[in-house]
Amino acid sequence: MFERRRQRNRTQLKKVSNGRPRLSIHRTNQHMYAQIIDDVKGTTLAAASTLDKDLRSAAGSNADAATNVGKLIAERAKAAGVESVVFDRGGFVYHGRVKALAEAARAGGLVF
Repeated sequence: MFERRRQRNRTQLKKVSNGRPRLSIHRTNQHMYAQIIDDVKGTTLAAASTLDKDLRSAAGSNADAATNVGKLIAERAKAAGVESVVFDRGGFVYHGRVKALAEAARAGGLVF
């Protein structure tokens, strides 16, 4: 079920991306990860997670930790020259920690 939802989401993103990088997130029970990926070149432009040194002291698997990751990925995206992305939630439901990360990234200046 998860894989089907992830694949369906990824297929729709490819249709609407128009060459924009992809903000891909991954959620585990302990951590949150976010990457901005340029699918044309196949490179990662920016990455952030709760395992980063900046966030490790406040690490956790709650919405506050996801908000911090969202803010950090927005800062790193700006430094890499990325302003507009498509949001790839993978197979995760847009709720809770996923939603908190997305809203923090938007508040940090990313457009999606």
